[in-house]
Amino acid sequence: MENYDVWAVKMEAYLEALDLWEVVEDDYEVLPLLDNPTMTQIKNHKEKKTRKAKAKSCLFAGVSTTIFTRIVTFKSAKAIWDYLKGEYAGDERIWSMMKESKTIKEYSNKLLSIVNKIRLLGSDFADSRIVEKILVTIPERYEASITSLENSKDLSNITLAEVLHALMAQEQRRLMREDRAVEGALPAKHHDAGYNKKKFCKKNQPTSSEKSYHLNVAQVVDEEEQLFVATCFAISNSSKKWLIDSGCTNHMTFDHDFFKELDTSTVFKVKIGNGEHIAVKGKGTVEIESI
Repeated sequence: MENYDVWAVKMEAYLEALDLWEVVEDDYEVLPLLDNPTMTQIKNHKEKKTRKAKAKSCLFAGVSTTIFTRIVTFKSAKAIWDYLKGEYAGDERIWSMMKESKTIKEYSNKLLSIVNKIRLLGSDFADSRIVEKILVTIPERYEASITSLENSKDLSNITLAEVLHALMAQEQRRLMREDRAVEGALPAKHHDAGYNKKKFCKKNQPTSSEKSYHLNVAQVVDEEEQLFVATCFAISNSSKKWLIDSGCTNHMTFDHDFFKELDTSTVFKVKIGNGEHIAVKGKGTVEIESI
C-alpha cells in the first residue's frame, strides 16, 4: 500500500465523522439478546452490530483489490486495522532507504540491521515479513526478478537468501550490460547532411590528421536506468549538426529552433565516448523537408 501513513490519517478522520472509530479502537463483543428483551435492548443490540459492520465495510472500501483479498477473512474492523498497520506502517521510510542505497546488498544490510535491533528488543520479526518488505519497496527495475520468482516459487515459502540472490543476480547482469555498452563504442567518420548516408566500419575511421571532426557514441540513460547505445555524428565547432541514433528513432541537436514541438519537462543524461556528459533539456518533433 502506497502512502499508508496518509491513508491511515484520512481513514481515521472519516471513521470518526461517522462515529465508528471507537469500533476500530475497541473491538467490543456483541452479546446475544436475553430472553424477552426490551425494545431498548433490541435497539442497542442492533446498533452495536450495525456499527461493527459499517466500520468493516469502510475499511474494505478504502483499499485496493489486491489488499482486499488479504483482509477479507478478518472478522472485525480492529483486526483489519491492526493487520494493515503491521504490514504497511513505515514502508515510506523503507522506500526512501532503498532510494538512498546504491545496491541491493547495501539496502539489505541496512534493513537487516534494523530487523536485528527489533529482535534484540524481544519482538518477533519473521524472515517472511522481511521478504514481503523487500518485494514491495524495491524499485520497478527489479520487476523482472519478482515476476520470475512468482512464476517459479511459492512466495509464501521463499527464503530471504533466495530473494536476495535473485535480485543481486539481476543487478549484476544490468551492470555488466552497461559496461559492455561503453566498451562497444566504435569511432567513425563524420559526413555533412548533404551527403548520402554511408555504413561505417573500421576502414571509415578518421586518421590523426583529421582535426575537426570526431564521432561520439552517446549512451542515453533513462529514468529507470535502461540503456541504449546510439551511433552519433558530432562536430566540435558547429551547433548546426545532429547526433544521429543508429536506430533512427532518437536524434539530438544543439539548436532548439529546429523543433516544431518541444517538451522541456523531459530530461535525460547523455554520456559520450570521452566520458563527459551532455544535458538533454527537452524532447520533441521537427519538420524535415523530403526529397
